Amino acid sequence: MPLSAQDVREKFRRFRILVVGRANAGKTTLLQKVCNTTKKPQIFDGKGRKIGADVVQSSVGRGEHDINNELVFGSNRGFVFHDSCGFEAGGEDELKKMKEFVSERASTRKLNERIHAIWYCIPMDEHHRAITTAEEWFFSECDTNNVPVIVVFTKFDALSAVALGELRKSPGLTRKDIFERTPKRVEEIFVNANIWGRLCETRHPPKDRVRLAKMNMDETDCGPLLESTMGALGDEALQMLLISTQQTNLELCITNAVKRTALAYIQRAREGSLQVLEDQGIEMQKKIAQWFPHTEASQMVIPSGTHLQ
Repeated sequence: MPLSAQDVREKFRRFRILVVGRANAGKTTLLQKVCNTTKKPQIFDGKGRKIGADVVQSSVGRGEHDINNELVFGSNRGFVFHDSCGFEAGGEDELKKMKEFVSERASTRKLNERIHAIWYCIPMDEHHRAITTAEEWFFSECDTNNVPVIVVFTKFDALSAVALGELRKSPGLTRKDIFERTPKRVEEIFVNANIWGRLCETRHPPKDRVRLAKMNMDETDCGPLLESTMGALGDEALQMLLISTQQTNLELCITNAVKRTALAYIQRAREGSLQVLEDQGIEMQKKIAQWFPHTEASQMVIPSGTHLQ
C-alpha cells in the first residue's frame, strides 16, 4: 500500500540534500530560492545544537569546515542542507571526509539522517574551467550508491555575455542580428565546452543536469531543479517526501498528480470496465490529494455510473 504524505513525513521527517560546489558558485542564492527566502540559514551541528554565525565564520577563516553541519532555513524547515565547502580545495583530508560522508549518509540505517539527493553546482561564469580537479575526483572516485547527483549549471546567463561579446566583433551584424543570434551562440559555446559529455564519461556519472540563470531576479525560481530531482529519485516515497517538503512549485504537484495517479486510474478504467464506482472515485481523490500536502480540499464524490473517457 503506497505511503501517504503523512506516513512519508513520519518515516523520513526531512528531505536532506548535499550541496557541492566551489566558492561563489551561487549555492546560497540557490538554496534561498528553493526555500523562498532571502535570509541566511541557521546552522546546527550533527547533534542538533545551533551554531552561531561568528563561530562558523571563524572556522571557515581557519580553513576548517564540518560537512556534517546542517543548514536549515526558517521559511522551510523540511529541507536540510549540507555544504561541501572546503572539499573543492582538493586537499587529501577534505577529499577523504567528503567520500566518508557520502558513503555513510547514502546508506545509513537511520532514515532521518540519510541524504536523498546531491546537487553539484558548476558556475558558468567560469565555463573555461568548469571541470577542475575537484569535479574529476568526485565523479571518478565518489560512489554515491543510489543517491542521485544532479549537476546544476549555475549563472548560465553568464554565457550570454560571452556570446554577445563574440557577436559584436563579427562584422556586418546589426543590433537586431546580434540579439537574435545570441541564444544559438550560447548553446554552441556550451556544447563546444563538452562539460556534460565529459561528466557522463566518468566512473560515477551524474543522473541529470539543469541550467539556472538570473537567480538573483525575483521572478526566477528553482522549478527545473526540483523537477529534475523528482525525476531522478527512484523511490516513490522519496518523491512524495520532496513534494511534501517543497512549497514553491504548484506545477510540480499538478504534474505528478496527473502523471502518477490520475492517468493510472484512467488507464485501468480503459483496460477494464469504464464504470467508476463511488468508492473508487473517493480513493482516487485521496491519492491525488496526497500530491498537494500544503493545500486544503473539500471532498467531491464521483457519482456511480460516471464514465472516464
